[in-house]
Amino acid sequence: MDVSSDTRYTTDTVFDERIDTSEPDEFRVILLNDDFTTMDFVVAVLMSVFHKNLVEATKIMLDVHQKGRGTVGVYTYDLAITKINRVHSLAKENGFPLKCIMEKA
Repeated sequence: MDVSSDTRYTTDTVFDERIDTSEPDEFRVILLNDDFTTMDFVVAVLMSVFHKNLVEATKIMLDVHQKGRGTVGVYTYDLAITKINRVHSLAKENGFPLKCIMEKA
């Protein structure tokens, strides 16, 4: 059967070639100060959850302690929320009220 002569088939296919190439939104993850969480625990969380080295973790911990908050990093929404949930989980497991938030970057 010759497909070109068959009226059931058409070669007029329309493709929408517009592709969304915009970058995903980014969010700043911020640790908040409290009067109970130890500095050592904050440093440990920064190193384990956010993969900071000791020097970076100590600097961020001091920002949290002295300024009331410290920026940990900038991540896509999914990564930011996952890291925040991990911080809250570790804090709860260890009896600390450490809180972490995110703000649109």
